[in-house]
Amino acid sequence: MNQLKSREPGSVTLPGTLSAPLRAELIAFRRDLHMHPELGNQEFRTTAALKARLEAAGLAPKVLPGGTGLICDIGTPDRRRPMLAIRADLDALPIPDVKTVAYRSTVANRAHACGHDVHTTTVLGAGLVLAELDRQGLLPHAVRLLFQPAEEVLPGGAADAIEAGVLDGVGRIIAIHCDPRVDAGKIGLRVGPITSACDRLEVTLDGPGGHTARPHLTTDLVTAAARVATDVPAVLARRVDARSGLSVTWGRIEAGHAPNVIPQHAELSGTVRCLDLPTWREAPDLVHAAIDEVATLHRAKSTVNYVRGVPPVVNDSVVTELLVDAMTARRGPYVIEDTEQSLGGEDFSWYLEHVPGAMARLGVRTPGDTRVRDLHAGDFDVDESCIETAVELFTAAALLDRRG
Repeated sequence: MNQLKSREPGSVTLPGTLSAPLRAELIAFRRDLHMHPELGNQEFRTTAALKARLEAAGLAPKVLPGGTGLICDIGTPDRRRPMLAIRADLDALPIPDVKTVAYRSTVANRAHACGHDVHTTTVLGAGLVLAELDRQGLLPHAVRLLFQPAEEVLPGGAADAIEAGVLDGVGRIIAIHCDPRVDAGKIGLRVGPITSACDRLEVTLDGPGGHTARPHLTTDLVTAAARVATDVPAVLARRVDARSGLSVTWGRIEAGHAPNVIPQHAELSGTVRCLDLPTWREAPDLVHAAIDEVATLHRAKSTVNYVRGVPPVVNDSVVTELLVDAMTARRGPYVIEDTEQSLGGEDFSWYLEHVPGAMARLGVRTPGDTRVRDLHAGDFDVDESCIETAVELFTAAALLDRRG
């Protein structure tokens, strides 16, 4: 794990902390989003709520071409100095909310179980604070708020947002992601890869089928599917450098309808993840070859649909240092933790193919809480004091970003 440099607090006094009324408003805004989750590219209510609040603050948000998501510039853009963008993702997940809190989801089988309601709220909060600082003449350079739809939909809504021009005039980009393993009030940072590449894999196997009394006369597709599921990851483990972390994990296997009938068709689907860009670029060919090899051994015909997802998020060292300085100025160096690279995927990586940037892990666990509330689980929730932490991080980064 890399060691991040931290400066002692007090070397600079920054404006832009949250007032008590705005803190309460943001918590209420987050709870409203939590109660009304919307899936990727369906975030119309969320987009409308953001647009209305930003316009009420005297800003001029612009909805993205697909009708969901928006950008909003604060301050006067200067072509000589690219803006800092602060990004949030809007979409929820297609799973039930099993919590019993008053603000649980009101939509069946929809939940903000990845914290995107928090991400959205914190960027809104930062925007409202920065807009007030701009009115006071205290914002040194223009900042762009970027509210992106469809992060959970491979290959991610970031690609469409980039095509729509959200990075025009942007020189750096920052973001946070909720982390239930880190206490509220803290953030996790690292230079270099902080997430992994993630692709989707769909495999079909076909054969003539037959009677389970005579498997030797046909293709035993159930066995073939089982061997693909177990042997393909093992084959790949011996064909790539172990340090690349290439991992195939299956989420679904389906074959057959009767106990005495060997089926003619089987399906498997899962994900492919890896830690570095070179292996990610080679992964489709490597995985396809391994599946064909195992399927052929068991006399099954294989068809592979390899769906490109997202590359790793690779944090730029200079932008990461900006986040270190920002959090240190607000709360001191002891709230910053080194963090490990995750095997999760995040489409924030697409922005970093165009401009340098960094993502921080936002602590959302109540200190002392021993419960495990993982991401993408129906009981996921946060300590809402994390909202203030993220707003402080974003606003301080905007104020300290002194590129000439």
